[in-house]
Amino acid sequence: MSYYAHETAIIDEGCTIGNGTKIWHFSHIMPNCTLGEGCNIGQNVVISPEVILGKNVKVQNNVSLYTGVTCEDDVFLGPSMVFTNVINPRSAVIRKDEYLKTTVKKGASIGANATIVCGNDLGEYCFIGAGTVGNPGRHIGWMSKFGHRLTFDNEGIATCPEGTETYQLKDGRVTCLG
Repeated sequence: MSYYAHETAIIDEGCTIGNGTKIWHFSHIMPNCTLGEGCNIGQNVVISPEVILGKNVKVQNNVSLYTGVTCEDDVFLGPSMVFTNVINPRSAVIRKDEYLKTTVKKGASIGANATIVCGNDLGEYCFIGAGTVGNPGRHIGWMSKFGHRLTFDNEGIATCPEGTETYQLKDGRVTCLG
């Protein structure tokens, strides 16, 4: 075994778990999930069947990832955040064939207690604030790959205060210039 799982964790059959991944107390990894290398799955996490996590995904305590969710590399999922997979759930109506897909792109961060409504894709390095609910969020700015808010000058250029990257804002899109 090239990953660590606490003795209270439950890992169902058919899962693929990458080298160096850690799965902590009372978490349940359901059938046919894929967890990449170097992931950290916190306490009391449920990962439903067929969820896919890329490399170095950090899942904090009490997170629920439901079928249809794919997280690319370097994604951060804050404590107690949740994904949904049915747009109109009803207890008496079976909708397992109606699960909507949600993709979280590389480097994205989702804050504590956020709810991500199914059928949405979150862009590379996006930052969803703590407590956000999925009725569409509102765009309030841009962030660097290091998670710092970018302030653009009159020419549309900004530099990350922590990294050495420079960014350009043009036609509503930000490009990392290196």
